[in-house]
Parts: sequence; C-alpha cells; structure tokens
Amino acid sequence: MTSVRFTVTPTKAEDHPGLSDTSPEISSRSGTHVRFGSRESVSRSEPPSDTSGGVAGGGGAETPDHGNVEQGDGNAKLSSVYINNSHGVDDDDFYDRNLALFEEEMDTRPKVSSLLSRLANYTNLMQGAKEHEEAESNSEKKKAKSPAMGTFMGVYLPCLQNIFGVILFLRLTWVVGTAGILQGLCIVFICCCCTLLTAISMSAIATNGVVPAGGSYFMISRSLGPEFGGAVGLCFYLGTTFAGAMYILGAVEILLMYIAPEAAIFTAKGLEGEGAAMLNNMRVYGSVCLLLMSLLVFVGVKYVNKLASIFLACVIISIISIYVGALVSAFKPPNFSVCMLGNRTINGHDLVDNQCAKTVLLTVEREVANVTLPGVENTTELPTPELNHSSERTTYLWSRFCQNAELNASCDDYFAANNFSRIEGIPGLASGVITENLWSSYLSKGDVLEKGSISSAQGAHAASTQQPYVFADITTSFTLLVGIFFPSVTGIMAGSNRSGDLKDAQRSIPIGTVLAILTTSLVYLSSVVLFGACIDGVVLRDKFGDSVKGNLVVGTLAWPTPWVIVVGSFFSTCGAGLQSLTGAPRLLQAIAKDNIIPFLRVFGHGKANGEPTWALLLTAFIAELGILIASLDLVAPILTMFFLMCYLFVNLACALQTLLRTPNWRPRFSYYHWTLSFLGMTICLALMFISSWYYAIIAIVIAGMIYKYIEYHGAEKEWGDGIRGLSLSAARYALLRLEEGPPHTKNWRPQLLVLLKLDEDAHVKSPRLLTFASQLKAGKGLTIVGTVVAGNFLQSYGEALAAEQTLKLLMDKERVKGFCQCIVAQKAREGISHMIQSSGLGGMKPNTVVMGWPHAWRQSEDPQSWKTFIHTVRVTTAAHLALLVPKNISLFPSNNEPCTDGYMDVWWIVHDGGMLMLLPFLLRQHKVWRKCGMRIFTVAQMEDNSIQMKKDLATFLYHLRIEAEVEVVEMHNSDISAYTYERTLMMEQRSQMLRQMRLSKSDREREAQLVKDRNSMLRLTSIGSDEDDDTDGGERDRAGAGDGSSTERHRRVQMTWTKEKASQYRAAHSGCSTPEGFRDMLSIRPDHSNVRRMHTAVKLNEVIVNKSHDARVVLLNMPGPPKNSEGDENYMEFLEVLTEGLERVLLVRGGGSEVITIYS
Repeated sequence: MTSVRFTVTPTKAEDHPGLSDTSPEISSRSGTHVRFGSRESVSRSEPPSDTSGGVAGGGGAETPDHGNVEQGDGNAKLSSVYINNSHGVDDDDFYDRNLALFEEEMDTRPKVSSLLSRLANYTNLMQGAKEHEEAESNSEKKKAKSPAMGTFMGVYLPCLQNIFGVILFLRLTWVVGTAGILQGLCIVFICCCCTLLTAISMSAIATNGVVPAGGSYFMISRSLGPEFGGAVGLCFYLGTTFAGAMYILGAVEILLMYIAPEAAIFTAKGLEGEGAAMLNNMRVYGSVCLLLMSLLVFVGVKYVNKLASIFLACVIISIISIYVGALVSAFKPPNFSVCMLGNRTINGHDLVDNQCAKTVLLTVEREVANVTLPGVENTTELPTPELNHSSERTTYLWSRFCQNAELNASCDDYFAANNFSRIEGIPGLASGVITENLWSSYLSKGDVLEKGSISSAQGAHAASTQQPYVFADITTSFTLLVGIFFPSVTGIMAGSNRSGDLKDAQRSIPIGTVLAILTTSLVYLSSVVLFGACIDGVVLRDKFGDSVKGNLVVGTLAWPTPWVIVVGSFFSTCGAGLQSLTGAPRLLQAIAKDNIIPFLRVFGHGKANGEPTWALLLTAFIAELGILIASLDLVAPILTMFFLMCYLFVNLACALQTLLRTPNWRPRFSYYHWTLSFLGMTICLALMFISSWYYAIIAIVIAGMIYKYIEYHGAEKEWGDGIRGLSLSAARYALLRLEEGPPHTKNWRPQLLVLLKLDEDAHVKSPRLLTFASQLKAGKGLTIVGTVVAGNFLQSYGEALAAEQTLKLLMDKERVKGFCQCIVAQKAREGISHMIQSSGLGGMKPNTVVMGWPHAWRQSEDPQSWKTFIHTVRVTTAAHLALLVPKNISLFPSNNEPCTDGYMDVWWIVHDGGMLMLLPFLLRQHKVWRKCGMRIFTVAQMEDNSIQMKKDLATFLYHLRIEAEVEVVEMHNSDISAYTYERTLMMEQRSQMLRQMRLSKSDREREAQLVKDRNSMLRLTSIGSDEDDDTDGGERDRAGAGDGSSTERHRRVQMTWTKEKASQYRAAHSGCSTPEGFRDMLSIRPDHSNVRRMHTAVKLNEVIVNKSHDARVVLLNMPGPPKNSEGDENYMEFLEVLTEGLERVLLVRGGGSEVITIYS
C-alpha cells in the first residue's frame, strides 16, 4: 500500500481568485491549501483554523483523522481537511459565532453547556480526599460506575444493621427489669426521639446539595466550619472506635458466658475474685478478637462487606425468634424454673442435681426423692414416707448456708426461717406478670435480687457474698440506664455514609433513615412491653442469667431454642465490630486528608489502593484501651458521650443554617424546622449530663481543646460554613446597632489606622511602627494597616495585591489582629486622603491615625517628603481624627524587649480630649511597658497658681483611676534670647536657600529631563512624597530619588521653550546663583510670629529635656500645622526644635472629642 505525502497550508480567502470579498458565506471564512507530493494542489473553502501548522506538529497525534487520505482507484481523496486548533477538537467550543461577545472570557467563564457537561460527569468522592473543584479539574480520572443502590438496600438495611446491636440482646432485658416497663419505655422513647430529630436535621443537610460520602463529619465540617468539623469529627471517630470495642466485648461476653464457659483462662479461687477473673478473661479474649478483626480489615474490606449480609440476616432472625417466642409463651411457656429461698433468688449454678431444697430422702436403692412440699414451713419436719430403709440427707445448698452438712449444724438465720420454692422464670404472655414489672427496682452493688410478691421472714444479718444468691454487680439508676441503652439507637449515619453508592441520595437518605429509626423504635418499644409481660422480674434483673443456669435471658424467651439468640447475637456483634473497625479508620483518614489538624497528617496515608493503614493502627490501639476497661457497662457511656456530641452539632448545624437563611440553604427535604433541631440539640445536651455528667464534661473538654487547636494551628479552610454566616449576621447586626449614634466617652477606644510605607522591593520600611500599634491593642479596638501604591489601578492591581500580602505577613508576625487596605492612586497624598475618608464601615471607622515621622527631612532634596506629612496632619485634623506620630520609631522597644524600669512622661500642655492620659494607661497594659511608672507634667504661667494646679491635677487623676506622679513646671516670662533669634533667622535663610537651589537645579537639569524615558517604572510607595515620599523610612537612595521624581519633573517642563522664554525664566529664578542673590538672602529679617514660635519651642524643649531626659518615652502635645501652607517648612523646624535631645517621643494630637471621663 502506497502512502501519499502532503502538507496543509492555511491561506486566506482573498488569495483565491473568483471568491467575492463581499460574500457573507465565503468572505468570513479562510481556505486551506493542500499540496500533495505530486505537486497537485486543491483549494478548499473550509471553516477557520486557529493555529497554523497544526497538522505538521503535535496536532495530528491528537486527531489522527485530520488530513486522512484514502487510496482508491489510484486517486487520492481528502476525507477531512479540518485543522486542529489549540483549544481542543471542538472548534466551536470557545469561539461560537453566537457568543463572539464573550470569547475573550471563555477561559474564566465557560459556556453553560460546558459547565453542565462537567456536572453530569460528577462523581462522589470520599470526603477529604479532594474538594469537588479539584476533582472536576482532573480530566484523566476514570469514569466511576454509576451508582445503582436504592433506598431499601442502600440506606434502610445498613441503618438497621448498625442500629440493632449488642445492647438489644445483652442489656435490654436488664434495663426493663431494673427500670420497670414505664421508665423503660421512657428511656427508649427519649433516646429514639433524639435520633429521630437528629435524622430530620441530617436529612435537611444531606439534601442541601451533593454530599460526598463521609456522613456526619462532612456535613458538620461543611456546615459549621473546620474548627467544629474537626472537633466533632474526631469525637465521632472516637465514638465509632469505642463502639467497636463495645461490640467486641459483647461478643466475648456471649462467648464466655453462654457458648463456651469452660474456655475461660482465669478462674476464681473464691467467689470474691470471680468478677476480677471475668474481667481478665474479657481482656485477653477481647485483645485476641481485636487482633483478628484488625487483620481481616487490613487484608481487605471486600471480605467485611461480603459478611455484612450474613450478619444482618442473623440480627433479623434473632429478632423474629423473640417475637415468635413471646407469642408461643402465651400458650406454652418455656420451662425455665428459678429457685427461690424466701423471696431471694438462688444462683442456678449452685443447684447440684437440680436440687432446690434443704434436705432429700434417700431409699436403700439410693433413689433420690425430692420431698419439698408447698405450704410446709420447715422441710426437716416432713412426715416420713412409707418407704423401708429411708434416710434424710442435706443438699449442697445446706452446706452453703450452714457450717457443715449435718442436720444439727448451725445455719444462717434467713436460711433457717425460710423455705425453698420454685417459680417460673418465663410465666408467659398471658400470666399477668406485667403488673409486677411496671415499676422500677433499682439496686445497689451487692444487693440480692428479690421478688417482691413473695413474703419472707427477714434475717438478722444481710446476705453474704459467700452465699449462693444472685447479686447486683453495679449500682443502678435511671441516668445510668440511659447511658448504657443509648448506644443501641446509634448508627443512623449509615445511610449518609453510603451516599456515594446511592442512585438518588437526596431522596433515599431521608426516607431510608427515618424509616429505619421508626422500625427500630417500634421494635425497642414493643420489646420493652413483651419482656415485661413474659419474663419474671427477678430473671429480668438478672443481667447474666445466673438464676436460669447461665442462659442468656432474652434467649429463654426465644423460639424454638435459646441457641438461636445466642448464635445470632454473637455473629451480629462480631459484624458490628467489623463495621466499626472498617468505618473509623476511613473517617480518621478523611479528617487527616482535609489537613485541618496538622499532627494527624500521617494518618492520611495508606496502602496504594487507598486503604488507611496508619489510621487502622491508631484505631486498633484506641479500641484496645476500651477493651482493657473490660466492662460493657463502663464502655457504653463513653461512646454515648461522643455520639451525643456528634448528634448535637448536626442539630446545631441545621438550626443555624435555617435561622441564618443563607442563600445556599435550599434542602430538598422540606419536613424540618429550626425548633425541631433545637429540641433535638436540647435532648442531646440533656442526655449527656443525665447519663454521666463527668463523662460529658470530659467529652466537651476534649472537643474544646481540638477546636482551639484547629483555630490556632490548623490550616485555613473556607467551606462556606454556617459559623462564617453567623459571624456575618452578627457583624451586620452589631454594625447597624453601632450606627445609631456616636460612641459614648466611656466606650471610646482607639480604632487605629496605621499608615506604612513600602520600599522599592515591597518591604515595609519601618515595621517597628506596627509593633508600637500592637502594644496599643489593650484598647481592643479596630486596627487597619494601610499603604498606598502609586500608579493606575488597572495596571497596578497585581502590585497592590503583593503589597497587601506583605502587610498581612507582617501583621501575623507582630500578632496584630485587624485588616489591611491597599489604595492605588496617582499621588500618595491623594491615596492617604482617600484611605482616611473611606476606611472602616459604619461605627467601626478608625478614629486614630498612626504614622511615622519623615526621617532626615532636612537632608532631602525633595520637599514632598515632609509636605505629604503635613498634608496628612491637615487631613486628620479636618476629619476630626486623633493622630499619633512616634519620632525615632526605630528606638522604640520591640515586643521582646520589656522595659524593666523607668518612666513614661506625659507633657500635658494643652487639653486634647484626654488622649495623653489614656495612651500611657493602654501602653502599660502591654508587657513591654507594664513596669514603667507614669509621670504627668503640666506647664504653669506666671499668673497661674502652681500649687493649686498640682492639687487639682492630682484630684483629677484620682477620679480618672490613673496612678501617676504629678509635677507642675513653672515657665517664667523671659525675653527672646539671641539664640532664638539666630535660630529663627537660620531657619528662614535655609528655607530661602533651598527654595532657590531647587529652582536653579531644575533649570540646569531641564534638558536632561526632556531626554529621559517618559514611562519610568511605577514603584510601590506609600505615605510619602508624590514621587518618592518618605514619611518614615531612612534617607532616600539617590538613584531611586532621581528615577522616582523624573515623572513629576518631566511633567513640569511639558511646555514649548523659546529663547526669549528661557532667558526670562533664568532672570527671574536665579536668585542664589549670583553674589547679589546671596547678599539679598543675608539681609533678610525673620518674621516676628516665627520668632515667637521658635521661642516657645526652645523654652519647652529646655524644660522637657531637663525633666525627661531619662524617660523611656515622652508623650507630648503636637502643635497644629499653620493655616498658610507657605510656612510648612518652618512648622517642621519647630517640631524638630521641640523634640531635640529626646530619644523616644510620641507626638499626640487629639481628635476634638473627649476620650476619657471621671464618671462610671
């Protein structure tokens, strides 16, 4: 077969002669030019191609049918000449002619058809493996089998298997006998109501969207957030693990008590050690059973799943046999007699040869005849039968109550005063025994089981444990029985755990779960009545069936034989234990893969097929702890706590979502209400403390510790949870309340807006400014950290995000709780103004601005560094905001450098609303300033009474509850010194000189600026000059200053220069370039107002340095800027003079409102 070599070259329609440019069908299309090896060319008009050379490259590999050539009759025929494009095979997927308006956004906003096709291929994953979005993006994943399980097989039967368990067969009869029928019905009804209400809440959550397999953990975590989800998920895991231990203990109890008692390894030498020996046997056999089950789960879950149907069949057959036996007992009660001494129950194991008597008559032929006659008080005085050579002999029971086996031996008082009798253990349904079992009969540990309807003579002494009675092994109460019974109603999550295998999970989960709960509730309630109506009270209260010779009590009622119940319950408990050991590791693996608890990450790994090996080991270890407890009655309340906590949060999640009315809350299951969820939550909480208050506290503490751990160390997750919605609703409510009016003085607290500057590398120039803000956090107010990025928002959005991320990292490092805000503006001063105006929301707007001092502003050639600073001072004053300016911020202590001594000096010169009083108090709440004392200085003029001022100030501080030393400094009127005059003159001469130098330099560099690139790179900047503002950082880098200011200087010379204009400009602006200009400047006389201000600054500085030269920090009133902007540079000089010689200064300017009050 020959091959034909060809190439496909795309050409335009205009290149082909004869094709009209105006044809709508043709002109809009391009053609393909196909050249074969025989140099014959074929022109075709085809749909457009988006890539040239697509066939020659890798495109042909993906679409081999493109350009396919068929050989037939010696002529080459082209079957397809479509060229593959870069977006996939479907050429119209993104570039549909009807969607041309949206084609540029198709990568981020796909077509509806594409979205629906991806949703149609959605497959449920185990929770925690990956989020849905990640799973959807994995296009190479194999298609999962379509789930086909319905409500009956997928939800109803699994729930039945998980709900029916060991408690039904081993403890329900004991619960009924101890609590009575009425209280027993109450216990069952409360527990069933709890699970039913929880199932209703769970159904609402499960039908609110697609729920991946995972059950309660997934629902709670996605509804209440990672903190609650992790805490309750781990509680649910611990509950499931302890449930496995409980089922194993139940299986071992059935094995050693009812199937093979001779298999016990430890035997009691005396009756006192019987309980300890039994517990040791439970521990050994339980550990072996746990090991075998763990190996089976490790080998493969498929074997567990295959056995599940067998175990379920055992449960159903056992329950049916109980009902059939109860009905049969009405006509033919089973023969299980109980030996009684008076009204006390005798242990059936001590009846040798079934002799329930004190003595027996022996004939010569050694024939034994029981001669216990009813109605005769003392069997030793029976009339002698008419038999020759007969003799009377004591029974084994006589030797247990008397000192020896002789007829004249000394015996127990109660034994001597009462006779033996037999009663039917199973009187039957028609016997009327139900009236005796209606009421409770709670016992203390060591009490003898007694039948109240039989009269007896009481002995002088209490029963001894050495005597063959049936004793109560634990002290019982209503609350204890609730805790022991509740595990028998758990397991309602089985359906939601299998949601991935259901055909219609949103329909099957509610129906199947609720039906399963109703079925099991009906079985439990009817069983309570049947047990009370068919079985005698002493047998019901006999937990281990000692009175009926060690038979399982519920088995005595079963038909046709007790072995149906014994074998069925054994296999069902083994199956339930396997299910727990299978489900618990997967739940832990899901939590670990969600990565919300860092120390659990190792348990997210497993075998290559995903089996959770490490999680299984941890589960087996925890289950072993439960087995070492060895008592079913002690393990049951533990898992009761964990399950109740899980159910409580399921109800809370549903109630919260319902009350918040979040837009995404649209469950298909509509038969729910928040009142039902709250009722279920209340019942769960009540049952926790009713069953065992100390276990409840331990479970709550464990969950609380996990919650706080996830909150502080866990991974950040955003699951759209209800707690976030609750926070939003609470925040909205609080903001609306705060909006009602301005805050009262007592409620005033510093809401900080911290203005930071970033350098060219997006690093914060003075991070210590944020450290100082964190030391003010005792005010518990809002903190917003802001910066300004110079540029255009459309082009600088990425730089703004980078700046915001930098601020967030610094806030985390300094442990500042708050928000960050990044403004993009052409000029920094405009950005600052916008930030001050727009920061905050409602009543949570900043009321205090913290900004840095423009360091080395005198040496800066660019005046904008300090002009922006003064502009910010004016803006904060106009906005009625307080202003804090730490000077020499780099010398302020960090959070790791606490001051061990020293003073915080407050110079209260003018009243600013009390900011100067409040700030030291707030700073002293922090560990850095806690050990510093506080001194308050105020200035008295000549006409003031300084002594009275000091008394009044001390009284004022006393009423303010602020402890501080008070000192009044007297400032005498003095003439203006020559130093002050010279200082003012130097200040004005310097200002004039710099002004002239800047003009001259601008003139000299004009031509160079015209040549420079007009589009210099925008750099990150904030809180400084318009080009390279520096309100806080160190001295500006010269090269950076030149590049940064090029844009502004270039803009200043955007004009047409002629020779005449240039000469005029030079003549007008060359004051300092000639000797005459310098002579004019030297002859200047200082302004009188500037001299007075300088005098004040110098005198105050002398006093402050004299008194506070050793202070840790000096807080000082910050004078306001001049109204006339021409004196801005002089204002900076006044502030410098005022703070000269002080190491750390905090300039404070009040916002115009009172922030502190003496009233309560």
